[in-house]
Amino acid sequence: MTHRSVHRAADATAGGRLLSSFPHRPAFADSTAHERTLLTGARVERNAVIADHAFELFSEHAFLSLPDFAGAFATTVKIEGLNAAGSIKLKTARGLVEALERSGRLGPGSALIESTSGNLGIALASVCAAKGYPLTLVTDPNANDAGVRAMRALGAEVVVVTERDANGGYLQTRIECVRRMLAADPALVWTDQYAHPANPATHRHTTAVEIITGFGLPDWLFVGTGTAGTLMGCVQAFQALGAPTRIVAVDTVGSVTFHSAPAVRHIPGLGSSRPSRLLRDDGSFTKVVIPETDTVRTCRRVARRYGLLVGGSTGTVLSAVARLAPAIAAGSRVLAVSPDFGDRYLDTIYNDDWVTDRYGPEVLDDAPAADRPLPALRKDELINHA
Repeated sequence: MTHRSVHRAADATAGGRLLSSFPHRPAFADSTAHERTLLTGARVERNAVIADHAFELFSEHAFLSLPDFAGAFATTVKIEGLNAAGSIKLKTARGLVEALERSGRLGPGSALIESTSGNLGIALASVCAAKGYPLTLVTDPNANDAGVRAMRALGAEVVVVTERDANGGYLQTRIECVRRMLAADPALVWTDQYAHPANPATHRHTTAVEIITGFGLPDWLFVGTGTAGTLMGCVQAFQALGAPTRIVAVDTVGSVTFHSAPAVRHIPGLGSSRPSRLLRDDGSFTKVVIPETDTVRTCRRVARRYGLLVGGSTGTVLSAVARLAPAIAAGSRVLAVSPDFGDRYLDTIYNDDWVTDRYGPEVLDDAPAADRPLPALRKDELINHA
């Protein structure tokens, strides 16, 4: 991170004068020694990190325990939404843009284009605004209105495709739109989150390292799978260490990432209507496919039980923890990567009418996913090794 460290010392005399100017001086009977030191104006060193760009602001080691979430083991989430773009995709966006800059493909006079269902678009818009690159984002009707508004507020031009592709999604339609625009404008450069090696490389050197240095080696690691960048980055890093961690790749029903049957999906984030070019399915990770109904229930349950408003991808990943709970030994350390928060899903996942219209009123019940039967999928689509 490029930043400036600012050190300020509180002046004891000035602090004392300030405190004495209050009509009623605070009582210290219930204060800690540290609070008393601050309030009496003692000399205290305060360190602040001032970033040069918004995309440099993030929290590497934010972890939240979810007591009694599932099974007889500890479930912890790695919170990835504490940054200027509100999701893990800020890492991806920065990695893609800076890889293009290093390669010489991106420079003065260049403009970027990308296909996105939401979070990467917001992240790219933030990075491009800070770096001064024009940006065009191609999205679809499944993208949250709040997300699209954020993209535009950050200066991106947004194109919305409305025709579904052959697998019932919008991804291939979006990519075809990107290719047409590239052919029409030679100044456009495609970040291509679906195939660029900078995507998994970024997470190998950031997300995986943050897990190891901040949490240690988990017994189980649950990672959502869209482009598979985060998944493959973590797989590569843990394999390089020879770590015994069991990695679980989480997808959503209707996605073809793991060659499941295609179907209409309503929640953006995880999943894809075409196989990922970044995914290397070599048997080194477990695969779990989660229905969107579980995603909705888990998001609502986490919000009401733990006070954390999580996004759709996080709800899907945590649903996988609940699904696999019977296979996880008591006392295991389980870590789930939480890609985003739920503020962009208030009109969808957290809206009773939206949920009822798409899934029926019974989905408003937020009973744990482990208490309901698994969807009717082939066993190898759910778990490829025990």
